[in-house]
Amino acid sequence: MPLAEVGRWLDHLGSCSPCYRDFSELRKVREVQRRRTLLAIAASLLVAVGIAGWVLIQRHNETVLSQTAVLDLRNRSASRSPEQNVGEQPLELRRRFSQLNIYLPLGSPEGAYEVRIVTTSGDSLLKTGGLARLNEGVTSLQVRGDAIFARPGPYILQIRKPPSEWSSYPLVLR
Repeated sequence: MPLAEVGRWLDHLGSCSPCYRDFSELRKVREVQRRRTLLAIAASLLVAVGIAGWVLIQRHNETVLSQTAVLDLRNRSASRSPEQNVGEQPLELRRRFSQLNIYLPLGSPEGAYEVRIVTTSGDSLLKTGGLARLNEGVTSLQVRGDAIFARPGPYILQIRKPPSEWSSYPLVLR
């Protein structure tokens, strides 16, 4: 409506009670709609912030928990072949870690070791190495490892003290 015509209608609304009542009702309905819209926007923002906060906390907790992984081989028997030892449960490891602590089988000597994680077909996912140390009767090997971007499932952990052959352990990445 052009501004020139607004004055005529305002004069009429000020003098006609039924029109003013209708105008007041329309204004109240519009105000309720505006409040509902603002409430819906505020609720949506609150839900989005809540979900984003939850995701950030989950990622932070997962990162903190998975930075150091531990594999205990002290009571495991090594296999010289890629096949799993019968009756032995596979080791479990998260796919994300920055450090891997491996407790080597009893009687393992100190020194340099090579570690790799391979698929069941022999493709290598991780190759690393480290220096094993004997501490309170346990030979432990700490190796650095970047996150492994592989699918969850069965793999093989292989360890050797060069020039020895690889010892294989069944492994499941989660």
